[in-house]
This record gives sequence, structure tokens and C-alpha cells, in this order.
Amino acid sequence: MSYWFHRNPLKATALQKFEIKMFSHDPEALKILGDLRQSRARVLELLPDPNHTNDQISTAIRLYLALVRGLLLQPQDVAAASKLKNALTYRWNDSIIEGVTVREDAVFEVASIVMNTAFWYMKHAVLVAVKPEISMEDAKEVHTSLRKAAGLIKFVQDTLLAQLDEKPADGGDLDGRVVTAYLNQCTAEAQEVTLARAIELKHNPKLISSLATETSRMFTTAAESLSTLDNKIFGHWKSYFGLKAKFYSAYAYNYQGEALLAEDKCGDAIRSLQESKKLHLAAKELAVEYAKTKGRGTQAKPEKHQFFTRLLPIINRTLEKCERENGFIYHHKVPYDPVDLEMNEKTHGLVSPEPFEIPPVSPLWTPMAYAAFDESKLTKEETKKKTKEEKKEETEVKQVKEVPIPDNEIKHDNESGCVIS
Repeated sequence: MSYWFHRNPLKATALQKFEIKMFSHDPEALKILGDLRQSRARVLELLPDPNHTNDQISTAIRLYLALVRGLLLQPQDVAAASKLKNALTYRWNDSIIEGVTVREDAVFEVASIVMNTAFWYMKHAVLVAVKPEISMEDAKEVHTSLRKAAGLIKFVQDTLLAQLDEKPADGGDLDGRVVTAYLNQCTAEAQEVTLARAIELKHNPKLISSLATETSRMFTTAAESLSTLDNKIFGHWKSYFGLKAKFYSAYAYNYQGEALLAEDKCGDAIRSLQESKKLHLAAKELAVEYAKTKGRGTQAKPEKHQFFTRLLPIINRTLEKCERENGFIYHHKVPYDPVDLEMNEKTHGLVSPEPFEIPPVSPLWTPMAYAAFDESKLTKEETKKKTKEEKKEETEVKQVKEVPIPDNEIKHDNESGCVIS
């Protein structure tokens, strides 16, 4: 199942020591700096390993965000910006483009680490999905993890991007186009779980067709959001969205064909199934293109997955049945264009991002502790006191060594052929 999903690398960052000048050495202020260092280090220690639990990650990131919120807003005043917002320098790389972005902006820090946490949830979903035997609770965890990832990304999109001091790097993880792509990817992949479950439970073909249509449109939106970015860099990721969009359109037309046949609209059913077959072939061709296209991230192989391979025999069987019955019974004309795919009110927005809000500011941020800090930068004389090793440690951004996800694939004898159903 690991090669059903495409995943980009985690973001990397330089060490942050939270060295802020003080007017007085207030014990609470010193504890804030120590806790900021420790809580940030803890989050960065956990993220490379998708084997950790959702609760472990949630607890760690909320602790850090509660502390770092004091660098965003003044204590006791949720509207006024903190005097420390620009007191420190943060360095982060991006999941796709090369290079390191350097900003003196605490909003940039928060947006970057929230995006990175979303990437962890995406990877954790894959880890759970590759289990040889998966329970209903596991399937729910995959679904929840993807919705949590979408919620974190939507928080960045709706709340943080507009507060950045400087325009994000083109193609960086805080570029609105990239954020939109990630948001739609997480939401669409969560809906894949819902769709597989609907197939497994043999829901109404019209309902399944609508779900597949909406899933296809989400992947299409993700691909379109990257259309103005360099294809040499983003082409690999974009191809993944394209092949998934075609594949789910094929599913939508297949189940539309079944629904039309049940309504004795045999000619329309034949045309829908012909379209489904054409789109399935197009998805397979795009999978080959995806594999050939160079780019960062994992190499998904959805065309080899049972959920993909099982569709064509189903299309062929249903199409043969329709053509046979049309020749003997219905004698309907097959239209030139397929019937338009329909959206269903019951499926529209069925999968939505899980809402996320930054936690309240840590109680350590008392007015007295806040007043103890001096927002002015460290002087050249103070910086010179640092050794070469210390300076390198604070500026170097090393690629994250991620714990690999096993590449398991087991055939399942269920209706969808999908382990997460």
C-alpha cells in the first residue's frame, strides 16, 4: 500500500537556541527560553519516524506552539503583535525546491513547523495502511490522520500565510499554490478511504460514482494549483495527481454505467463504460509517465495495486453484458458523448479537513516574563564570542533522515481489493 501514495520529503531546519537578550534575568523568562529549546527539539526528534502515535505528535506540537505563541502575540492581548516576533532568525528548507529560506519572523517558524507536522500525519497514514492485516480502527486512523494533515495545512492557508512578513519563496512549502496542492492531496486521499469503504459495503452505484467524481476533482485541483510552477521540479508530483484524477474518473464512469443499466438506459450505460475503459487506459499511461518523470518524493506505483488492476476486468464484464443485452433486448442507440457525471449533495464535502487552532499561549508568558525580554538583536560583539562550530550548528540545515516505510503489498479477496476498506 505504500506505493499507492506519493510522499515528499520532510522539511529540515537549523538548530534554534532561542537566544534573546534580556533587561533582567527573570526566572520565568529563562524557563520560557529553555522550554522553547526543548519542546522544539522534541518535535523535530519525533517527526522523522512515522511509527509514533498521533497523540505523541499532537502533545509535542501543541506544547511547542503554546510556548512559541508568546513570540507571535503579546501576553494578555490576543490582537497585538509581540515585540519578539522578529527577534530571532529561522532557517528552513522546503519539501520540493532546493535551497534554504532564512527569515526573522516567528510566523514563518510556526507555519513551517505546522506544515512539517502535516507531512508527518500524511506519512503516518501510509505506515498504518501498509499493515498486512488492518482493522476497522486502523482504517479510521488512516482517514483521521489525513484529515488532521488537511486541517493543519488549512490553518496555515487561512491564518498564517497572510501574516508572513515577506513573500514566500516561489515553489516553497508556504507558496499558496503548493499549500493548495497539499490540502487537496490530503482531502482527496482521505476520500479514497471513504470510497473504498463504500465499494466494500456495495453502496448504491450512483453514490459511489459521485464519490469517485468528487475525488477525481480534488486531485485535478491539486494538479492545476501546480500548473504555473516549473514542470522540471514539480512534474513528478503533478503527474501523480493527474493519474489519480484519471483513475477516479474511470471509477466514476464505471459505476455510472452500472446505475444507468439498472435504470434500463442501456445505450447510455454502454457509453459510460466505454469512457471508463478509455480513462483507465489513460491513467495507466500517466502512471508510466509519472515513473519516468524525475522529481523529489517517493515513487508510487498505483497501477500495480489491486485496487487499480481490478477495475478493468469489472469494466469489461459490465460492458460485455450491456452490449449483449442491448443487442437482444434494448436496441438503444449509443450516444456520441457520455452522460455528464453528477455530484451528489450527500457526498459533496463529505470529507473535510479536521479543524485546527493554535493552542492558547503558555501560562509561563506572564506580563513580568514578557517585560524581561529585550527585542533588540544580538550585537556583533556578542555574536563574535561564538565558536565556528556553534555558528555552523546554528546555520546548517541538514536533510532529515526519515525512518523508511515498508513497501508491503498483499492481495485481498474483498470487493474493493483495497486493504484500507
